Amino acid sequence: MLAIDTPPPEAPTEDLEAGEEPGKKKGFKFPTAFTVLFFVLLIVFGLTFVIKPGSYDYVRCGEEGDAIPVPGSYHSIEVDATFGSRLKDLWLSPVNGLYGIQAEQPSVDDKGEPLKAVKATPEDILKACRESIATAREIPPDQVTVEMATSDAVVLGPKAQIGPYENGALIGAVQVFFFVLAIGAFITVTMRTGALDAGIARLVHRFKAKSIVLIIILMIVFSLGGTTYGMAEETLGFYALIVPIMVALGYDRLVGATVILLGAGVGTLASTVNPFATGVASAGAGIELGNGLPLRFIMYIVLTIVTILYVLRYAKKIKKDPSKSILTPLPGDDQLAGESDEAPPVMTGRQKAVMWIFILTFVLMIFSVIPWSDFSPSLEKITLGWYFPELAALFLVGAVVIGLVGKLGEEGMVNGIVAGMGDFMGAALIIALARGVTVVMNNAGITDTVLNSLESAVSSLSSGVFAVVMFIVNIPLAFLVPSSSGHATLAMPIMAPLADFAGVSRAMVVTAYQSASGWVNLITPTSAIVMGGLTLAKVGYDKYIRWVAPLMVILFVLVCAFMVIGTYTPLGGT
Repeated sequence: MLAIDTPPPEAPTEDLEAGEEPGKKKGFKFPTAFTVLFFVLLIVFGLTFVIKPGSYDYVRCGEEGDAIPVPGSYHSIEVDATFGSRLKDLWLSPVNGLYGIQAEQPSVDDKGEPLKAVKATPEDILKACRESIATAREIPPDQVTVEMATSDAVVLGPKAQIGPYENGALIGAVQVFFFVLAIGAFITVTMRTGALDAGIARLVHRFKAKSIVLIIILMIVFSLGGTTYGMAEETLGFYALIVPIMVALGYDRLVGATVILLGAGVGTLASTVNPFATGVASAGAGIELGNGLPLRFIMYIVLTIVTILYVLRYAKKIKKDPSKSILTPLPGDDQLAGESDEAPPVMTGRQKAVMWIFILTFVLMIFSVIPWSDFSPSLEKITLGWYFPELAALFLVGAVVIGLVGKLGEEGMVNGIVAGMGDFMGAALIIALARGVTVVMNNAGITDTVLNSLESAVSSLSSGVFAVVMFIVNIPLAFLVPSSSGHATLAMPIMAPLADFAGVSRAMVVTAYQSASGWVNLITPTSAIVMGGLTLAKVGYDKYIRWVAPLMVILFVLVCAFMVIGTYTPLGGT
């Protein structure tokens, strides 16, 4: 099968580029994903010596609330800014990106006394915590007093350093790292039973004359996952399945990759009820999840249609003339493409059982990560609340079960698991390296400085341009903080109050934030989903960026148009 015979992700290849003559000297070759991320790290490392460290006053509005920044409380802080300290952060960034740990923000000083805000006044704390305190005390927000705010809210210090020897919350991507390796084991063991080869061949044969329909269906399914629950890292498991199918149907690896990456990505960009983006941001802005939903739903429909049409345009072109593909075929691609002309093999009963286990494992993965109780309290009993540790275990157990059912034997099953993890190691390492960029920024204390600059850029704007500028200024922040929930937790308490002064609904701030986060996470090299997915599909980052650039411009213009529409119509929220 293709995924076994081809080189592992990011392996160097001596294949000639399409149309290149033998013996001709090659020109510039775009670096691998690892090199791209290394240069991003170097740029951020250089910025740590230019951007001054600073922090907002942080408060926790209750015993179990998140630490949120208080608007207008930014101030300079002292950090170890020596070259040696910064170099150590750069040196350890891959390690910290994998299993870096961050201590809790301190609530007491060296003498054990409660911390006092450096710049925030009691009235500022009241504004930041009004909604949370009202919810906790079960009283109307307008009845929350300054005394209640100073009593319930806990003032916290600046964010702590991230390192491998700290005690606190895991910041590194080790959970995602092992999740990707487990998927590699699961996919490879399934392939070695022969069931996946046969299943793909039958699917390709069935959709040979209706391949366009398959692309549309898959992109809609992935977009629904994105808009409802922010389907992201979970998509990495589908590349080894869908990319070979698209190649066998006469397309290229870019089509297979973008069906997944753009399908789920545009859904997340236009999140409707995604609890990890829309939900967290709405809570931070002090509004209901459904506020602004009509505009977001229309955005989802329009942007999804535009994205599907963009992918179909390229897919039809290379289906008609494969030489117009922007990718160089890899060894085995031509053989796989020829399978669509052959009669599909007859699957044995054992292979059918393996395929059912394979499919049900992915169904259980999707079901287990959806926060059903967020949609309705009555769904609490079916909410599993699984995350990457449970999902990694699911795929490892699934690999063992499939190995037993497929009669690979003990040695064959173990070899399949090890080989699968090895094939996916490149993508897993990229995820850790991408997370290290955020760690370098945090330890230099410059994240809040960037946020404060963005706050200054949108203050005092008229309502006509506020929403558009809010979308634009969230773009660099989304690049620096790829996590949608982390971005929302950091930015919403600062950005949402500014909407009140501009005469724009806070729901528009939420829509602007999630649109910027989703837009950036379609292209940013600091995203594990982008770099990991392209690596698994064996699509060069430079090829993808050149191909997707026109779509990014189209999406940018459409989002800006929706920002204006939402500002001047009730669709944007109240």
